[in-house]
Amino acid sequence: MSMIGVSVGKQLKLLDTVTEEYVMQNGTFWPLLADKNVLFHFFTRGKRKWALGLMQTGRISGQYLGKEEKLKRTAVFVGLLVFVVGLLWLPGPVDAGKKLKAGFIYVGPVGDYGWSHAHEMGRLYAMKKLPWLDSIYVESVKEADVARIIDRMVRGENCKVVFTTSFGYMDATIAAGKKYPEKIFMHCSGFKRAKNVGTYFAELYQIYYLNGLMAGALTKKNKVGYVAAFPIPEVIRHIDAYALGVKAVNPNATVHVRWLFSWYAPGKAKEAAEALVAEGCDALAFTEDSPSVIQVGQEHTEKGDPVYTFGHYSPMEKFGPDSVVSGQLVDWGIMYVKILKDVYEGRWTNEDLWWRVKEGAAILGANPEHPVNPKFVGRLRSIKTTTTDLGKISIYDLVIKRLEQMRQGPEVFDPFVGPIVDNKGNLRLKKGQRATKEQLLSINYYVDNIIGEIPK
Repeated sequence: MSMIGVSVGKQLKLLDTVTEEYVMQNGTFWPLLADKNVLFHFFTRGKRKWALGLMQTGRISGQYLGKEEKLKRTAVFVGLLVFVVGLLWLPGPVDAGKKLKAGFIYVGPVGDYGWSHAHEMGRLYAMKKLPWLDSIYVESVKEADVARIIDRMVRGENCKVVFTTSFGYMDATIAAGKKYPEKIFMHCSGFKRAKNVGTYFAELYQIYYLNGLMAGALTKKNKVGYVAAFPIPEVIRHIDAYALGVKAVNPNATVHVRWLFSWYAPGKAKEAAEALVAEGCDALAFTEDSPSVIQVGQEHTEKGDPVYTFGHYSPMEKFGPDSVVSGQLVDWGIMYVKILKDVYEGRWTNEDLWWRVKEGAAILGANPEHPVNPKFVGRLRSIKTTTTDLGKISIYDLVIKRLEQMRQGPEVFDPFVGPIVDNKGNLRLKKGQRATKEQLLSINYYVDNIIGEIPK
């Protein structure tokens, strides 16, 4: 049983006539005790049987049952639930001093300098921080093969926790949760959960918006490109945020998208980037797990035709030192440490963890040492814009100011605040309306400065 805020307090007298047999025969039992209703459930942990009483106040009381299986007269309060709709049966904490083994499944190679590489850095960070942690990983796992890899991690490696790190792994993860109810599964970027299946994501749309501010200011041709992986809400959300940033400083610029239908396709990514440059785009962002787009930008810049690029998930400035302006970095490590500590200490729940700039998971930059490539700071300082809340300000100062506001929370500043109109003329968010998490997670439209349609 996973509980929050474990505390040991005063004793409570309980009826000694409630037996497991009675509950099994009569179903839910609601005795009146000190003007509090208590719901009893029985379960076995090791060789002992326990009775768990759920009070309407939200308190939980648990007692060991002897051979007579009668509830003892004293119970210990062991926590306050944040929200109670019933009893949630979950794997318990790991015994003190024992190891916890976790398995990580990656969709791409760990050396890709993108999505899977960032997850691997997070795993290694957790290994350094948690001395009781053992872990394994399998890279480049196709979505059709993930169920087999999960089976291997559970049966062959005896992992207590399995992290599945691709949107396409979602259904297989849910199935595994049903198949192995004693294990815990965490699926990255999905929206389906179960009692022993949680979800988590380091959300980057705020950082894409900041990159869009810089792209919109630097473009000379008023054409900005985006190389995209799959047309799912996560990627569409990032494209839209990027486009909103472009529009905020350059309403004349348009955004053009090329789709890869792959998370890791260096050759296709290069072709898509070259095609966008041929169409006149001189600033490129992307969702793909290699530095191919960056390398295209660097090659053109070296030839005297500057193409400004923005890194993706991992430090990519070194692949385009004269082209990379900034990018999105992600810290999966702090998320993995939290999740694994919760499991180890018996506090894990299946709640959705959706961390943004405020929580420290989303970071601006293509190099951990600075949010913007120093080569472009002077140019961004020289370009001015005017905002309703900050007045006249340089692009560089605007980026840093918006970043500071995002660190305070989306209620201070968020890119998805209306009025927002899609590229078909439909009003999606009214003036002053901020998109909800549910709206962002299901977004399926292009904002009005993006050319083209979302593939079906």
